[in-house]
Amino acid sequence: MRVGIIQSNYIPWRGYFDFIDDVDLFILYDDVQYTKNDWRNRNKIKTPFGRKWLTVPVKQQSLKQLIKDTNIDTTHDWVYTQINQFTESYKNTPFFSEALGFLELLKQNKHQTISELNRYLIDEITGYLGIKTPMEVSWKYSPRSTKTERIIDILKKVDATVYLSGPNADCYLDTTLFRESNIRLEFKSYSYEPYSQPWGDFIGDVTILDLIANCGPDVRRFLKSTTPNQVIIP
Repeated sequence: MRVGIIQSNYIPWRGYFDFIDDVDLFILYDDVQYTKNDWRNRNKIKTPFGRKWLTVPVKQQSLKQLIKDTNIDTTHDWVYTQINQFTESYKNTPFFSEALGFLELLKQNKHQTISELNRYLIDEITGYLGIKTPMEVSWKYSPRSTKTERIIDILKKVDATVYLSGPNADCYLDTTLFRESNIRLEFKSYSYEPYSQPWGDFIGDVTILDLIANCGPDVRRFLKSTTPNQVIIP
């Protein structure tokens, strides 16, 4: 069984959903430290003035605070701000209403933490994309130890035979532990075809909502990487 483990992101880019589609079980790694000014609570859209952030305000009370324990700051009217930002830039795209629908879900948002919100939106969008991969959370498995040993512990508990990782993991993963554990290690490939966008040259590192707004039902055509994943430990 191929398993992928990644921290939750706020309405991620298409590579995140391609990653989910590449595995048999996807695990949100949310019992690790919350990092400020990262992808946990924000993502980018394309505007007439370049990339702009859609940001969910959160309460970070400690540097050791976990993602799963990071509450949304409800004192800010961020939902309507995001809807207005998105509308200004995408109102003339062919499938604007389909993409906007995911942001409008936030009007009824009852989630307290950024982790809960991210999981909800990721689940809604994978459904739209036709991705059937089951999704779990890391804390469910009570992982032991730290760093690579912690990942290996989760993988053993779910009977993984293959671990799919992001391509930048070589700087922190101890790859020898995968060989010792008889678990194949692969790095995800992120190489994608451009699609039609407004506002000048193509920009790929933006939220999946950009792809949905511009391509609608044709979104799967542009979702998969054009190059294979890299095998690190066979």
